[in-house]
Amino acid sequence: MNIMAVVIETEVFEDHIIPEGFLYASVKNIGRAVATVNGVSLSPGEAKDYPFVGKGYQAIICQVGSNASLRILRVI
Repeated sequence: MNIMAVVIETEVFEDHIIPEGFLYASVKNIGRAVATVNGVSLSPGEAKDYPFVGKGYQAIICQVGSNASLRILRVI
């Protein structure tokens, strides 16, 4: 059986770009301050999903301020 998708999990503590082409992503703010993901503010503990829609997504910009950090899971 061929591998068809790869799961990548990362934690980021500074501004980050999720590269284009991912099939699914979940971003959770695990820090103590608000972070911004694709223009949407995420309070500490909040998460945002980008569900599978049948084709790859464009790149997503994540802005992480001081005392914020993100846990990102993506499928490529």
